[in-house]
Amino acid sequence: MRGRFRLVTAALAACLVSGCSTGVAADNALVVWSLENQTDRIRATERIAERFTQQTGIPVRVVAIDENQFSQMIMSAAAAGRPPDVIGALPLTATWQLAGNELLDTRAAQEIVDRLGPSTFAPRALGLTRDGDRQLAVPSDGWAQILVYRKDLFAAAGLGTPDTYDKITQAARTLNRDGIAGISIATSANDAATGQAFEGLASGNGCELIDGNGQITLDNAQCRGAFRFVNELITSYSSPGAQDLDSTRATYLAGRSAMIMWSSYLLDELGALRADAMPSCPQCQQDPGFLAANSGVVGAIKGPDGGAAAQYGELTSWTVQVGAKREEAKRFVEYMLDEQAYPEWIGMAPEGKIPARRGTVADPQRFTTAWERMPAGVDTKRPLGEIYPPETMRELRESTDHFRRWGFDQRQGVLMGAALSEMPVSKAVESMLSGTTADEAAEQSAADVRAIQTSMR
Repeated sequence: MRGRFRLVTAALAACLVSGCSTGVAADNALVVWSLENQTDRIRATERIAERFTQQTGIPVRVVAIDENQFSQMIMSAAAAGRPPDVIGALPLTATWQLAGNELLDTRAAQEIVDRLGPSTFAPRALGLTRDGDRQLAVPSDGWAQILVYRKDLFAAAGLGTPDTYDKITQAARTLNRDGIAGISIATSANDAATGQAFEGLASGNGCELIDGNGQITLDNAQCRGAFRFVNELITSYSSPGAQDLDSTRATYLAGRSAMIMWSSYLLDELGALRADAMPSCPQCQQDPGFLAANSGVVGAIKGPDGGAAAQYGELTSWTVQVGAKREEAKRFVEYMLDEQAYPEWIGMAPEGKIPARRGTVADPQRFTTAWERMPAGVDTKRPLGEIYPPETMRELRESTDHFRRWGFDQRQGVLMGAALSEMPVSKAVESMLSGTTADEAAEQSAADVRAIQTSMR
């Protein structure tokens, strides 16, 4: 504990929201929950909050929340009449779930966006956090799903950039030899990365989980095409067996895969900045930076039936809760997204915190320019802009423009949250490894989501 700022662990928070006596709930501090709950990130948030208190006189209490416990904790807090004032690093599905339970002060979110300047945010980020004319949250940052590929192998084979279904399939088929898999992609039914990878690829083919009339469409022509595409990749050109986030990363870092679908968090590991996930390819023994220098990055991907290229990404936001200390909460969120605090916030993990607020009204690219120079990594620190070429940084910087997420444009965020926990698409993808056809997988996933939809009525 330092001064008037206190760090409260998730365990203590559970006691606080249930109403037990802890001695920490009696003061009038602004209560801020943060889902950035790693120790170093909480400490960084602590430093920012201390400066805010020094400048404003508003005391702040930060509560570190595990994402897996969030839903239970927020509902318990709301039922007890003790919700937080502010929540930070809130994913899209959780944002929409809170909106569905009428726990968000959407007018406060709109006022914050208006004060900071709507033009300073990525338009797509604002769209994903808006429900009709209500701004649910203030978008902060996010990570992008990317396809990383071996530029050296592609050049030697005369292959083009793998940014379409056809080019990806051609590259996977051509390079799937000599102990190298054509592509590494998560296929485990129990790994959220499986559904995320499929959703990103499917969105580029015009596949939506649900349409504007509330009808589940996972078994339509565009989605069947996406299942056929993924089925060919995982059964013909990938490592055998179900793959998860860790195994796909290990395969690519070992130089045993020509492509990988992963999040932008892979970039510090490719750059040899994390001791527990170092590049281990044969060339990496002499040159740890070999894979980073010889890897290209594709963001948005287009299928033959899609109108525009698209990619998956997770966007996190700040929210003000109903019943909050409204003016103090608004002031805190504005502070977290402005010049004094925002660079430190996104600087906690630049590879996974691509700024959704790109700059200020006076300097529209202020934050994206600073982001490229921020040291990334865990055990070694180095700016991504020093490791990767301008075209890679541009793909990352502009990724939020291409984020497509099932259900949110159709105002079905609550259904997406329920479907996420059941993982019907991940289960359908893994089933194809055992002989389920692409059409059968599409039909089964659609039936499963319809059952989830029915259970919510």
